[in-house]
Amino acid sequence: MRSPPEPKAMAKALRAALQARQIAITHAAALEIVAAQHGCADWNVLVAAGGASPAGGIHFNQTCPVMRIFDEALAREFYLGFLGFRLDWEHRFGENFPLYAQVSRAGLTLHLSGHHGDATPGSTVFVRMQGVGAFQQELARKDYKHGKPGVEDEPWGLVMSVTDPFGNRIRFCQEKPNA
Repeated sequence: MRSPPEPKAMAKALRAALQARQIAITHAAALEIVAAQHGCADWNVLVAAGGASPAGGIHFNQTCPVMRIFDEALAREFYLGFLGFRLDWEHRFGENFPLYAQVSRAGLTLHLSGHHGDATPGSTVFVRMQGVGAFQQELARKDYKHGKPGVEDEPWGLVMSVTDPFGNRIRFCQEKPNA
């Protein structure tokens, strides 16, 4: 899976494409356009939100938790059916080997592993997100018999917790402004 280009590279490509069409904009204007495409008010907000690396700084692109699974059918039912993730890829070292797979949805990527020693069952993953209320309503409409998550109003945000069939918890949190 190819990663999207960094915002600075996007701004540079935008400016070059416009210049090829005899449309001149400043580099600063290109940065502001890219920030708007990322849903930010301006370039400084995008940088502060972690969407762009400060010049010469360290930037982590993504966190990808590994979730220990024990039953492939139950994992597919929960992650693909109930949570609505898509299967990006799966891998086995050979016949009769455990599954290692990647699932994703709306910017969240998880690895699912049937390998002994990968991850610890019963762990908790905290996921910051937008639209937790809409996500909860979507899940409620599915009427999944093993879970009926609600949204809790906590001081740090609106939180919906789900537990997979293997005891792993995912806490989806929509932060409150000024929390």
